[in-house]
Amino acid sequence: MPYIVEINNIAMNYQSPNGEIPAITNVSLQVEKGEFICIVGPSGCGKSTLLSIIAGLVKPSSGSILIHGKETTSSSRQVGYMLQKDYLFEWRTIEQNVMLGLEISRAGTDENIKYMNGLLKTYGLLDFKSKYPSQLSGGMRQRAALIRTLALRPEILLLDEAFSALDYQTRLAVAEDIYSIIKKENKTAVLVTHDIAESISMADRVVVLTGRPATIKSIHHIKLTCPERTPFLSREAPEFRYYFNKIWKELDVHV
Repeated sequence: MPYIVEINNIAMNYQSPNGEIPAITNVSLQVEKGEFICIVGPSGCGKSTLLSIIAGLVKPSSGSILIHGKETTSSSRQVGYMLQKDYLFEWRTIEQNVMLGLEISRAGTDENIKYMNGLLKTYGLLDFKSKYPSQLSGGMRQRAALIRTLALRPEILLLDEAFSALDYQTRLAVAEDIYSIIKKENKTAVLVTHDIAESISMADRVVVLTGRPATIKSIHHIKLTCPERTPFLSREAPEFRYYFNKIWKELDVHV
């Protein structure tokens, strides 16, 4: 099976008054279509930088990113990016916010608007499309942000700490919500998170990065015994604690 994303020997160096500072070195990873990958690592190790490189927003110092076997050097409609904050404009209605990507890319066709409204209906926001962001809960705002990204029909979703701005209870509910949407829409997803439990509960594979300069320390194939694979039920699986302890020890530099 051909990979949808291939990360080949990526390195990223930053310039400083004292010379180059390596942020990422020799990172290679292949992602299959429909996979949910989570990337964890020490704070400041370069997780978000790696995501920006995959998105084509930042050019690496060396290495390449392939999407469907073709090298990409700039942002692509095939890749959607969802950030930590929802970045909804408070003066625009939910419908207008969700339309933003289509407007910017000049893709507001009747077909795409119909698709967007279908997403709003399917995921419970159609009755709120005339509301403003301040009138919605944190979870509903994140759902609107995801629909804004999905409206452009990307094949790959990149999520950068997408739930960390929420309180713990809302975060759990939103993770459940977003996970089900991604799986239902058959998207490939790469999530950067500092939350080990969150990564295990959502991922098919968890990629553990070292401290800066970041390289891949380990990759865990998550196999859980649960009646249905959802973030909530995953946390009750008997294997969950095993993965948590193993990844925590790999991230704890004092162990």
